[in-house]
Amino acid sequence: MGRTLTAKIIAAHLVSGSLTPGTEIGIGIDQTLTQDSTGTMAYLQFEAMGVPRVKTKLSVAYADHNTLQCGFENADDHRYIETVAVRHGVVFSKPGNGICHQVHLERFGRPGWTLLGSDSHTPTAGGLGMLAMGAGGLDVAVAMAGGAYYLTMPRVCRVELVGTLPPWVAAKDIILELLRRLTVKGGVGRIFEYGGPGAAALSVPERATITNMGAELGATTSIFPSDAQTKAFLTAQRRGCEWAPLAADPDAGYDETVTIDLGKLEPLVAAPHSPDSVMPVSAAAGTRVDQVAIGSCTNSSFSDLYKVAKILEGKRVDPSVSLVIAPGSRQVLGMLADSGALGALIRAGARILECACGPCIGMGQAPRSGGVSLRTFNRNFPGRSGTPDAGVYLASPEVAAVSALTGMITDPRHCGEPPVAVGDDDAGRNGSDNMFIFPPPAGQAGEVVRGPNIKPFPRAERPPAELEATVLLKAGDNITTDDIMPSHAGLLPFRSNIPHLAGYCFTGLDAVFPARAKAAGGGVIVAGTNYGQGSSREHAALAPLYLGIKAVLAKSFARIHRANLLNFGILPLVFADPADYDALSQGELLTIGALGDKLAAGAAIGARTSAGKAVSLKLELTPREREIILAGGLLNLVGKGGVANA
Repeated sequence: MGRTLTAKIIAAHLVSGSLTPGTEIGIGIDQTLTQDSTGTMAYLQFEAMGVPRVKTKLSVAYADHNTLQCGFENADDHRYIETVAVRHGVVFSKPGNGICHQVHLERFGRPGWTLLGSDSHTPTAGGLGMLAMGAGGLDVAVAMAGGAYYLTMPRVCRVELVGTLPPWVAAKDIILELLRRLTVKGGVGRIFEYGGPGAAALSVPERATITNMGAELGATTSIFPSDAQTKAFLTAQRRGCEWAPLAADPDAGYDETVTIDLGKLEPLVAAPHSPDSVMPVSAAAGTRVDQVAIGSCTNSSFSDLYKVAKILEGKRVDPSVSLVIAPGSRQVLGMLADSGALGALIRAGARILECACGPCIGMGQAPRSGGVSLRTFNRNFPGRSGTPDAGVYLASPEVAAVSALTGMITDPRHCGEPPVAVGDDDAGRNGSDNMFIFPPPAGQAGEVVRGPNIKPFPRAERPPAELEATVLLKAGDNITTDDIMPSHAGLLPFRSNIPHLAGYCFTGLDAVFPARAKAAGGGVIVAGTNYGQGSSREHAALAPLYLGIKAVLAKSFARIHRANLLNFGILPLVFADPADYDALSQGELLTIGALGDKLAAGAAIGARTSAGKAVSLKLELTPREREIILAGGLLNLVGKGGVANA
């Protein structure tokens, strides 16, 4: 039997383990990326390892999240990242140069290489044939220091695309259809590998939209073959020499297969408040919208925005609608300007934002209270827009554009002929590296500048011999990292200041949680399924660590967040019997006797409540993960034996 594309790339980078689903593997990392929301902490951790220069083939630090400079904090963090990048051999992408995932596609992504990023949407580069994965900042720091990235070998799911997309149906609708079928938990423990005649017809920007939102499925990553479409994209970027053909063997065996007939799709939207709350646009048609936002790392390519411009050309945005557009990169902005599309957008009444993440992460453009916002973004969790009671819908750029004209969610199939898609043939001519700072050769390092907002991060301790802790919070299913550590415009400037952030931990669910945690001297969290879905931000582990959280008891965990908890010495305990979740209450005292011995022996972990109820817990660890926990976190382990042993 032949091999999948996933298996080929992993095998070429395998450091330890075997390609058996469910077992731990370690893979070598060719490239890393960070962004300024997670990057400051990642570089502080990298510095703590004492490694003078990154050991990857390429590492890039992007400033694309915290570009709203209302005080000194964001500018100080950018200066720190720039100077630490120069010292340690990292390329720095300046604020305004663009969103990390869009820019990385354009300038650095390479088929067949591995990419690890401190952002959950790093799999965007899978549209280029990379094995690209999101991870916590500490895992990325270890990779920059030359260490392998460890994960459980996923199952590989073939997504067979057949047929042809009908008019007005977009790549966004393909991934929304997959979310409709599989839900936000449907990708856990899986890599989605796309193929078939329908996949061959999709451009790299269209593929990138799909791989980007694979993160919303909970997938480890998603990937497309490297083929003629990939070659055309890289050639347009003046990087044709970096192209290589890559595909699964014709007789490759997959763990699962999903088939999507593109010809049967229709325009879709994800309704509030989850990316898998998917319905046909026709079912939501007529819903009044106050705001339309087009951009984000999901749909901010030139081809996306050119189609929007053609829909809006010669028309006017409905007077009741605020239309905001954020190009994904300076290259995209230049191409819009040169093609005349930018003028069409402006004349129609669009507000042109900086080339940055912006509204997608709640950094500006919050809707009015109780408002409805239609966005081309990837997430619509409650409050993520910056307005707690706003209703956010997700849709394709085509649906967003026609809805901006009508003032309500509109099925574009009633709007005549769709705009003709264009390629990126002139991308290289419009591309420029003048907003990158490339590091000098080894040995020419400068001073690292730290602002007053950059505080030391908390360090975990070895697990106690016995754990006696209060249940500080009982939460439900699908708790997001936004729920754990809110991330809005008021808090993003403090991503390098864990003591400040900790004062807001879980406050969206319980306003007095930080005070209760401090008064109790720490404790444990109880939650349902898929705990920690969403962003890769390790602040959702660091802030609880600062507040003394020793363990999280959940029915199941999202992949990246589980790894972040382990990395910082917090026990991600799983209920052996999910019914025990119902037996626990907030405020209850929980005791785990002989914890240290049980962890060292890999034994079952039994707990008992103050009411005498026995609770059976599991902590299934690989030998490497057990070392991390017993050392009190990954940094402590690195400090003991070096990155090679991590």
